[in-house]
Amino acid sequence: MISTAKPHLHEDWIDSFALRIVKNLQEAGFETYLVGGCVRDLLVGIHPKDFDIATSALPNQVRKKVSNAYVIGRRFKLVLVKRGDQQFEVATFRRNVSTEEVAQMTEESTVEGDNYFGTSTEDAQRRDFTANAIFYDPVDHKLIDHCGGIQDIQDRVLRMIGDPKERLIEDPVRILRAIRLSHKLGFSIESSMRAAIAECAGELKKSVLPRRREEWLKFMRLREPHLAFMELFDLHIMEHILPSLHNVFMDPSKMEIFEIHMARMGSASINTQDPTELFAGILLSFMKAQYGEEPWNQDQIESDPRLAHFIREELGVFKQESMMFFKALHIMGGLKKIDNYARKGERRQMAFVTNDAFRLALKLAIMDYSLSATEIHYWLQQVEKYSGGHVPPLTH
Repeated sequence: MISTAKPHLHEDWIDSFALRIVKNLQEAGFETYLVGGCVRDLLVGIHPKDFDIATSALPNQVRKKVSNAYVIGRRFKLVLVKRGDQQFEVATFRRNVSTEEVAQMTEESTVEGDNYFGTSTEDAQRRDFTANAIFYDPVDHKLIDHCGGIQDIQDRVLRMIGDPKERLIEDPVRILRAIRLSHKLGFSIESSMRAAIAECAGELKKSVLPRRREEWLKFMRLREPHLAFMELFDLHIMEHILPSLHNVFMDPSKMEIFEIHMARMGSASINTQDPTELFAGILLSFMKAQYGEEPWNQDQIESDPRLAHFIREELGVFKQESMMFFKALHIMGGLKKIDNYARKGERRQMAFVTNDAFRLALKLAIMDYSLSATEIHYWLQQVEKYSGGHVPPLTH
C-alpha cells in the first residue's frame, strides 16, 4: 500500500546525510527508501538515532553512486556509508529463499546464501514486526506499507509478520526485541505473538550471548527498564537466560529492592551510551537485592561463583567493564569517610578524586541513596577543586 496523504511525521528530524543518500540513488534510477526503526520512530514521535536505507541498487552499484561507501559482510552484503562521525547502512531489497533454491545450493554458494535480492514487497515480508516494515520516501513524502504496519502503529499494537511461533523459532532474539519495543513504544503485544513468546521462551537458550548482551544494553536504555525485566519474569523468559535474576525475582522483597534501584538509574545520571555504566547500574541493583543493604565483604562477594556466572555468562559483561564496576564499589566505601579523606595530603586527595572510577562510584552512590545531599555537594566541590575549576557533568 502506498499512502498518498502527507504523513504525520517529523520530517525535520530526518538526517540530512540520509536524505542526500536517498536522493543520490533515486536520481540514479534506483527505488530507494528509509526503512525500519527510523520510520517507525518518526511515526510515533520519537527522534530516530539511526537511519537505515533500503534500495533496489545492488551493493556494488551503491558503492559506485555514493561517495565514501564500502561493501561489508560476506553472508549478508550491505553498504556502509560514512559521513563524518556518522555512518549509514544501505541494504539491497532481499527476499526469502525458496525450498528449491536451498536444495540447489552448493557448498560455495552458501556464502552468498543471504544475498537473494528481491523487491520492496519481498523485503518487507522478511522483517520481524509490521511496525518495522514500513518504507518512507522522503523525497516524494510517501509511505509504502506492505504489511499493515501503519494501522498497527495507529492501534499501538506490535504484531509479528508471518506465523509468530515460526518466526520466533527462526530467531529467538526476536522475543527480547518484542518485549523491549513494546516498552519503548508503549505498544501492546498482539495476543497470538504474546502466546508464542511464552511458548518459545526456552528457544532463547540457543541464541548467542553477544546478541543477548546487546539487547540487555537496549533494555537498560528504556525509560523504565525495571518494568521490562518484570515482564521477562511474568512470561517465564527470565528463568531460561537470566536464572540468577530469576531467583531474585522469586523473592518479592528482593525483587522490590532490584526494581527500586533500577528505577533510579535515570536520576543518578547513568550514561546510557556507556555500556560500563549501564552494566554497573544493573549489577548494583542485583547485588543490593541478592546480598542485602548491609556493608559487604567485597573480597568474598567478588569471589562468589554465582555472581561471576551472572556477570559473564548471563549478562555478557566484558572483563574490563566488570573490573571498573568493582573498582567503583571500592571507591563508594570511601565516599562516606569524608573525615578520613580530609586528613589526607593534597596529593592523595587528588589521586582519589581523579581516579578513573570515581565518577562512576559517585553515580552509583547517588543511585543507592547512600550519600546525603550535603555529602554529594562536598564531593562535587572536590571534583571542581582538582579539575582546574571545572566540574565535569555527571552525564555524558
